[in-house]
Amino acid sequence: MLRFAVVGIDHAHTFDHVKGLLAAGAEFVGYCPQTSVPALLEAFQRTYPEAPQIDRETIFADPSIDVICIAAIPRDRAGLAIRAMNAGKDVMTDKPGVTTFAQLEEVKRTVAETRRIFSICFSERHCVRSAVKAGKLVNQGAIGTVIQTLGVGPHRLQLPTRPDWFFEPEKFGGIIVDIASHQVDQFLFYTGSTSGEVVASSVGNFGMPDRPAFQDFGEVLLRSDKASGYVRVDWFTPEALPTWGDGRLTILGTDGYIELRKYIDIAGRPGKDHLFLVNGKEMTHIDCSGERLDYFDAFAADVRDRSETAMPQAHVYEVCRLSLEAQSRAARLGHR
Repeated sequence: MLRFAVVGIDHAHTFDHVKGLLAAGAEFVGYCPQTSVPALLEAFQRTYPEAPQIDRETIFADPSIDVICIAAIPRDRAGLAIRAMNAGKDVMTDKPGVTTFAQLEEVKRTVAETRRIFSICFSERHCVRSAVKAGKLVNQGAIGTVIQTLGVGPHRLQLPTRPDWFFEPEKFGGIIVDIASHQVDQFLFYTGSTSGEVVASSVGNFGMPDRPAFQDFGEVLLRSDKASGYVRVDWFTPEALPTWGDGRLTILGTDGYIELRKYIDIAGRPGKDHLFLVNGKEMTHIDCSGERLDYFDAFAADVRDRSETAMPQAHVYEVCRLSLEAQSRAARLGHR
């Protein structure tokens, strides 16, 4: 049985990692309680009261632990992942897995030397059932050849809950690296592209002049030899919306299109995971709430079989590279 532990509880995506691996039949060994968000640790303790708290060094040194899950402060994730891989463990990390080009190169070197797995759990695809269903429909040819993706990732700021590092770009990587990496992942995945280029990008601070370094808006135009993609991310979700963000994805094909309303269908159907399919044969809504999240099963199989079925390692690197490039090249908008 695969055994895993958690190191770095600084983002709520850690719950996705644990829940997904438990559903895949893995054993949760325990976690390091070190955190920059005490309320998150308290919620983690309530959710998994039987899981023991273990010193970080003990976790890395335990040869019986196969996988380390990491949702630390973004700047620290690559370093922890490298330590884990050098200790003979595979890694599942929250996005962004890296925040600098130097970190990306060091991760790549470590994977090559240790032959360990460095996987980033892109939750907006891997933990969203409508996104899983969309991938299956695309593979079945339901909309023909995909020629463009349009992904939006709005988020609610929830200012009182944010730790200090949230407002420091060198710690969270910038809004494109931090959030838009989700949409970069989706662009490559749904278009079947192994590589891409950044055509244009911009970041802005429109709502927080008292924190001029913060970025509350970002956009990216992507292109590959197969398709194009547009990404918009922001921290402007209104308080009246009953969820943290109205995340959507439109996948345009030569024979139709798919639209995902991942977390809410405003003034429409209740619940989440709504998929709308329009092609030459049908115009339909699909409730994807029963779709299985197969990333975690595939990841567990990859750990066992030393394969790359959950997500090719090269794909992870390319998402990181494009996100870092878009962030580093971005024009600055709004307050300066």
